[in-house]
Amino acid sequence: MILRYLPNFITILRVVLLFPLSFLLIEQQYQHALYIFLIAGFSDGLDGFLAKKFNWVSRFGAILDPLADKALLVITMAILTYNGEISWLLFGVVAARDIFIVSGAYYYHYRLGPYEMHPSYFSKFNTFIQILLVFSILVSLGYKTLPALFLESLVYLTFFTTIGSGIHYGVLWGGKYRQEMKKRKGEESDS
Repeated sequence: MILRYLPNFITILRVVLLFPLSFLLIEQQYQHALYIFLIAGFSDGLDGFLAKKFNWVSRFGAILDPLADKALLVITMAILTYNGEISWLLFGVVAARDIFIVSGAYYYHYRLGPYEMHPSYFSKFNTFIQILLVFSILVSLGYKTLPALFLESLVYLTFFTTIGSGIHYGVLWGGKYRQEMKKRKGEESDS
């Protein structure tokens, strides 16, 4: 059934939208960039809804969807940082957290094998705050200027939730890693 692949097709379209979005951001055409960002965000909700509602889940989609989401957010933040709309410090913290998580996941996989990693509620909240910050900046630049205090509060909230989420993942997965290593050493000594 061809409809089964619709969520994957929508995800691929979201990846394709990164090209016009990047161009519009580089050219500082923020109003149009806002529209593309909204369409990409809507597509993320739509493909997730379809995949869950009709059980149109695939391994391809499970891998590509979070990568597309992360690419959308990181590329948008990187260009806004380059344009001087987001501080390099904040972007550095966001990038460092993502590198830390990916490196940790790779190390865990390398040492212990495959695993199922699901984002924590804290991580989902952090992602929501990051998206809200980017969206608010785009609204402020391309549509209507938002209060400086609101944007500054979002910057601080993004900063702290990003650091907190990185620490949370380190503690959570570090504990799982130590627990699994202890279990394997116990099994080896029993043999």
